Amino acid sequence: MTKDKLPCDKRQEIHINRARSSIRQAMSWYSRLRRPAHQSGDVKQLAALMTQLERMGANLKKLEEPIIRIAAFGLVSRGKSAVVNALLGQKILPTGPIHGVTQWPRSVQWVPQLASGEKVNHLVVELIDTPGLDEVEGQARSQMAREVAAQADLILFVVAGDITRTEYEALVELRQAQKPIILAFNKIDLYPEQDRQAIYRQLQNLGGMGVQRLLSAQDIVMVAAEPAPVQVRVELPDGRVSYEWETPPPQIEELLLKILEIVTQEGLALIALNALTQVRDAEAKIANLTIQGRQTEAEKLIWQFARYKGLAVAVNPIAVLDLLGGVVTDLALIRALARLYGLPMTGYEAGKLWQQILFSGGGLLLSEILSGVMLGMGKSAAAVGGVTGDGAGFSAYAGAAITQATLAGYGTLRVGQAAQLYLENGCTWGSLGPDSVIRDILSQVDEDSACARLREDLQQQLQQLN
Repeated sequence: MTKDKLPCDKRQEIHINRARSSIRQAMSWYSRLRRPAHQSGDVKQLAALMTQLERMGANLKKLEEPIIRIAAFGLVSRGKSAVVNALLGQKILPTGPIHGVTQWPRSVQWVPQLASGEKVNHLVVELIDTPGLDEVEGQARSQMAREVAAQADLILFVVAGDITRTEYEALVELRQAQKPIILAFNKIDLYPEQDRQAIYRQLQNLGGMGVQRLLSAQDIVMVAAEPAPVQVRVELPDGRVSYEWETPPPQIEELLLKILEIVTQEGLALIALNALTQVRDAEAKIANLTIQGRQTEAEKLIWQFARYKGLAVAVNPIAVLDLLGGVVTDLALIRALARLYGLPMTGYEAGKLWQQILFSGGGLLLSEILSGVMLGMGKSAAAVGGVTGDGAGFSAYAGAAITQATLAGYGTLRVGQAAQLYLENGCTWGSLGPDSVIRDILSQVDEDSACARLREDLQQQLQQLN
């Protein structure tokens, strides 16, 4: 069934289920590494491995109890805490005119509701308020805020007027987290209508300044989270007139509707993408641990199999056996590399990986196999000619054998190097690998969705990794 025929809720449920399966597979795969690390006595490696496994487990738990995390960022005095309070409908986070009121990230759970009072998609939203990105002597807090961005599913960036260079640089840096961004133009009550619209148009032009892929015009909203008190004229019954100060209610509806739109249509997909990205990063860290001290041994193993295969192909006169023997050698090499990296692998899994390598090579390995088959047939014919007494047959056999052995050895070398990369990246490959699931999710999102605006960057990152 195509994505157009699947309801949005059904698609998101499929995304979540595939993400769960992918993470469970990764945890099962890497849990096997604990025994070799423990047996080798490498406590540091074991501790680092356990840290990444715990990270995977935390992301799996997030998928079991879906909570979409929205992190609010911005410079000091832009009203981040006020925006969060306005969404919550009550003043929970402290606000004030002093710079740096928020000293550390604080999170509050929020169950957004439709106008009817119905809960949205059974999702709980966690609103995270962060320290100002430009606090004086606040480098540690600024770094903490950026770490929060990596955990968030959606970023809310709050400004209070025309964007400054510091804010633009912060936006560019935050987009590296590859999360959808909503830009909230706060404190619009302080601007006359003409000035407010002019600033709004300037913000919409940000797409032409390099952040277009993660920040489009439709992701910019105007709010007044904590409007300034206004003086109102009050006529008393006795005819006297007095003036009082009143605080207008927050103007937060546009932002609320934007969040509800994303949460209802893409909340689960965003959670799945973020969890898979986190797991993929954890696998990359485990890969670095795995290959330490094993690179030289892996290269020796690959060259050993390449020499054995070349020698076996050279002396074997039967073309069909050349091909079968070459495949068996490649599968044995893959399993040997898996054992070297401490990753048990069955013959079936090795065959699947061999097919993955074969067909992802752009036809190059296939052409090498076909060339080997042709040379093998020529070698067999030359062998027959040699047996019948044709002296030239032996020369032809030797030439074909040397050429075929070279191609066979080179093919095994390429298979070994590719298998080495796949194994170092664990189970990112395959139908349930994080990379594959991320691609599937991105291929099924609506073109005007927040996920679609992430697609180009995420796909580019996947290509670089592969």
